Amino acid sequence: MKTYTSKNTPVNSRHNMLRGLSIVLLVTQLFGNCLGQPIPPKPFGPVPNKNQIRWQQMEYYAFIHLSTNTFTDQEWGYGEDDPKIFNPEKLDCRQWARVCKAAGMKGIILTAKHHSGFCLWPSKYTEYSVKNSSWKAGKGDIVRELADACKEYGLKLGIYLSPWDRNYSDYGKPEYITYFRNQLTELLTNYGEVFEIWFDGANGGSGYYGGANETRRIDAKTYYDWPNTYKLIRKLQPNIVIWNDGGDRADLRWVGTEDGHVGEKNWSLLNATGEVTRDMLRHGLENGDSWVPGEVNTSIRPGWFYHEYEDSKVKTLPRLLETYYSSFGRNGTLLLNFPVDKRGLIHENDEKAVLELAETVRKTFAIDLATNKKVSASNVRGNAKVFGPDKALDGKKDTYWATDDKLRSASLTIDFGKPTTFNRFLVQEYIPLGQRVKSFQLEAKVGSEWKQLATQSTIGYKRILVFPTVQATQLRFTITDAKSSPIISNIGVYNAPQVLTAPAITRNKDGAVTIEAADKESDIYYTLDGSAPGKHSTRYTAPVQTDGKIEVRTIAVDSKSGAGSPEAREKFDITRKTWKLLNLADEKANAVIDGNPNTAWYQPRDQKMPVDIVIDLGEQQTLTGFKYLPGQGRIDGIISHFQFYVSTDRQTWKLATEGEFSNIKNNPLIQIKQFDAVKAWYIKLRALQNTQGNGEVGYGEIDVITQ
Repeated sequence: MKTYTSKNTPVNSRHNMLRGLSIVLLVTQLFGNCLGQPIPPKPFGPVPNKNQIRWQQMEYYAFIHLSTNTFTDQEWGYGEDDPKIFNPEKLDCRQWARVCKAAGMKGIILTAKHHSGFCLWPSKYTEYSVKNSSWKAGKGDIVRELADACKEYGLKLGIYLSPWDRNYSDYGKPEYITYFRNQLTELLTNYGEVFEIWFDGANGGSGYYGGANETRRIDAKTYYDWPNTYKLIRKLQPNIVIWNDGGDRADLRWVGTEDGHVGEKNWSLLNATGEVTRDMLRHGLENGDSWVPGEVNTSIRPGWFYHEYEDSKVKTLPRLLETYYSSFGRNGTLLLNFPVDKRGLIHENDEKAVLELAETVRKTFAIDLATNKKVSASNVRGNAKVFGPDKALDGKKDTYWATDDKLRSASLTIDFGKPTTFNRFLVQEYIPLGQRVKSFQLEAKVGSEWKQLATQSTIGYKRILVFPTVQATQLRFTITDAKSSPIISNIGVYNAPQVLTAPAITRNKDGAVTIEAADKESDIYYTLDGSAPGKHSTRYTAPVQTDGKIEVRTIAVDSKSGAGSPEAREKFDITRKTWKLLNLADEKANAVIDGNPNTAWYQPRDQKMPVDIVIDLGEQQTLTGFKYLPGQGRIDGIISHFQFYVSTDRQTWKLATEGEFSNIKNNPLIQIKQFDAVKAWYIKLRALQNTQGNGEVGYGEIDVITQ
């Protein structure tokens, strides 16, 4: 009786087929060169697996942040909030999916559980979830609704599960690992295929912990037993990629910042073991032994969770374009966050911004000026047509221009046939065979001379160069150094439409408002009464003297085309012209209240926590909050835990608020803390702890919010 391994294919026949194929391959390898048959290049160094390739080709996908934090105006929940406060009455996961699909995104990663421990699905392992919330009377499941919406709109589903849980009583103990894996199992078995699992690097600290209200420290590298946790994940979801910041090396890496960019030099490599420095996160490791590409994560607003006061702080089109080109335009992917609002919707301002980005990108890359153009190369592998330079222009993922093995430099020249205007250049390596290019340059033939447009380092999966518009008849791409023979799968040339940048607004200590446009030839128009600016508004010519609370709205207008920039908008409270820093002899300390976010002052290094700074407001005010901006030029001296005091006589001090500046280490933007109205003539900001765990304390700006 014969045994079959597949339909109509007996084992004996299959063995004969494989034997014959092996002989053919051997003959090809031995005599291919003699017969003139091209031999493909071999892989060089670490290469991506199939899951990593699928992930890289997604390029662009969404983050969704929603939790109890959304209803408490916090970035990080402490874990003690009543789940009843969670009630996004108009929540619509189909709206999220519709916006993301229209924006050109390929998937959505949901914060199923953030640090507060509150779960967006009815986990059977905790009561701290949607099943005890006011939303849908505890009968809802946001993970299920999003999984269904993703399926409907052709998007992939990803899951964020915070390893740190500030609510769970056993966090920090071995018992928590069982709880954590149980929740992982729920998420990875009940909602279909998951393309990415995301583990935040924030681990251990103060929390509710079932009522203990204490600080717990863990070793993020060992506590979660990552090797066995990874085995569980891969067993449940074989096609998944793992993102982990702070644990065992995963499939993907953080890029060292949440500002929306990765380094221009960006290797998709790290070592499998050993410490990873901030520089390695930003740039990868040229000679790393493992394929660990970078994912750029950033929010469309300053914060990750929704805050109404950020409705006017949504990133402008120029800023989003900068992020676009600095993420997967630099061999990364872009994970762009939407802080879903209290209704349960992506806010209209966020939707408008991301769709403007999508339309601009569509227009930019609609016409590839290199298509069907004459192309030549300094070298072609084995002089074979299958590896010719035209393969870099054919738009196919699995064809490529390749050189002979011993070469480490080569050039490809595109002849446009006539003067052609362009300002964008796209190039891709064939990463299934490894990342090879170490440096390259781009030149344009303007008239009879070659003009250098750019000199750059790595390429990887995709590199997009942005440069001033040029008109040329030819374009020359030269690989100047490589780790192995270069393999280029795709090249594109484009002419992007002009996009004006919104002006920058500042107000100094004395109340003078300065507005600056990136393009010095643009005209600036502004309003101070909260109305929308336009060409009918006041034209800016010099700093404008103001006093008290004002709202500045402004645009830049191109004097030639009449095109306008996105609007810039800033609200200012009282002026600081009467403010004085007390007990500080250093005149440079005035940078703390000068209104310039680019200046900063740092306390003497010999001080120990707590460290105070005291300000005389010059007159009594009714305060409802304060603002703290860390110094923008350094990563040290950033206050993470604070107390804020007020006084009317400088003798008796009242604690107005205290707490933490959540996530300020990775997102060092202005922090806003609000409290019940209180009278104050003097204020004192006390630093209790910084992000580095030492005694350094710095300030970019301190401001107040008045009633």
